Amino acid sequence: MEMNKTKKPVEGLQYVSEQYPLSAETAKIIATAKKVHQTLGPGFPEVVYQRAMELELSIDGLNFQREVNFDINYRDHIIGKLRVDFIVENILVEMKAKSAIEDIDFAQTMSYLKVSGAKVALLLNFGSAKLGIKRLIN
Repeated sequence: MEMNKTKKPVEGLQYVSEQYPLSAETAKIIATAKKVHQTLGPGFPEVVYQRAMELELSIDGLNFQREVNFDINYRDHIIGKLRVDFIVENILVEMKAKSAIEDIDFAQTMSYLKVSGAKVALLLNFGSAKLGIKRLIN
């Protein structure tokens, strides 16, 4: 079965691929992250990018929450909590500011997806010359 690869224009991006869930929404978030990265560039602490992202998300009119906690359940007991940087339009957004995204960053973000029940997460890295963007699907 061939996947639908129709592409639609979205402001700030060349296209949206309909083969991914919440593709149009992730495109808007990525466009916002690109604005932040193009303005600040690499080299700042993660919290600086988080604050800039919060401002840009507000300006862009996107619905979001910052630093959302989720319970970690094990055998019907809460054994800990996870905190995701943002939930934007029902998409988890985890931000990093390091030279490259590592396997542990993927594992962490996949854990967030599992615990939250969300369908899609974006792992964004502002610490390299080019904005690092990884889409993860639950």
